[in-house]
Amino acid sequence: MLDFLLEYKIPLIKSLILFIFFLILRITFRFSIYKLGRKSGINDARNRLISRYVTATLLLIFLVIEAFIFGAELKEMSVLFSSIFAVIGIGLFAIWSILSNVTSGIIMFFSFPYKVGDKIKIHDKDFPIEAIIEDIRAFQLHLRLDDGNLVTYPNNLILQKPVSLIEKDAILEDFFE
Repeated sequence: MLDFLLEYKIPLIKSLILFIFFLILRITFRFSIYKLGRKSGINDARNRLISRYVTATLLLIFLVIEAFIFGAELKEMSVLFSSIFAVIGIGLFAIWSILSNVTSGIIMFFSFPYKVGDKIKIHDKDFPIEAIIEDIRAFQLHLRLDDGNLVTYPNNLILQKPVSLIEKDAILEDFFE
């Protein structure tokens, strides 16, 4: 054990510094996401979801840097990543729809102008919808129609269709009536 510590003293110190930097960066990003979410009126579930995405991305970056610290060479890493990306690419091609919805959910977190409780109209030629946004999830919106039915609408479609705001905070107005 002592030989291991002596042999890898410098990489272990670098790893510790990198880990502390990772934690500080993660806390900073989480704080920024929650602050932006509160400022924009986004619910906590979406804040946690985006925070998980950011943490997973930071963890992957951390692991790559950690591999370089312990002596992995660029040639070895490129072979590893090209193999992993080939397998993931084939798998992701099969589930591209799910990924587009998740990506749309992330985009909607930062730039979607409508909030939970707003009444919107989706201008779809085949299936126009006028409903209140009940929840915004990772894959879809939950929309409550005037007749009480719940419609789930994919996030990728909501970014592709024209949407207009009919009434802000329609849920609150219905609650107080």
